[in-house]
Amino acid sequence: MNDPRPALSACTICKDRFAATATRHRPNPVVWFDPGARLLIASQAPGLRVHEANTPFWDRSGKRLRDWLGLDEAAFYDRSRVAIVPMAFCFPGYDAKGSDLPPPPVCAATWRAPVLRFLGSARLTVLIGAYAQRWHLKTRASLTQTVAAWRDHAPSVFPLPHPSWRNTAWLKRNPWFETELVPALRARVAEVMT
Repeated sequence: MNDPRPALSACTICKDRFAATATRHRPNPVVWFDPGARLLIASQAPGLRVHEANTPFWDRSGKRLRDWLGLDEAAFYDRSRVAIVPMAFCFPGYDAKGSDLPPPPVCAATWRAPVLRFLGSARLTVLIGAYAQRWHLKTRASLTQTVAAWRDHAPSVFPLPHPSWRNTAWLKRNPWFETELVPALRARVAEVMT
């Protein structure tokens, strides 16, 4: 099986797209996975801080995600056990109003299949955000509907909202997430990681 990491790390297919954003940045694929990882975190796309640090979830959302998973930094960043595979490996940039742009579909179309083949079967997949949920679950349901139906996919898949501070209001409107889903997720992560 071919290792896609060298070619992915050098990918520039979105160079012109990124140059046209408000941030006018260059591609910087954040590649964080090794074959055989037990936990697959399928997320949306790196943010600006992750782009600059070249480390996934290297921001406040990462702290919240690690809390939801019940993992410390050392376990979370252990590539032999945790694979972080976003729908787009580069920071997509900001629009003129300063909002995050969506992950360019060309990234998933180009890289998702070879990366997932290389990884092999993870024991647990965590789907963060609607883009990852739609791709992996082949659903058109809203994020809230998909996350609320988490029991339909557990114990092998857990859909989550993005752990961004922007979703704090969503978390307050949906208290069942932290009282029901998070404890079940932590218990499953503990099983998978041992």
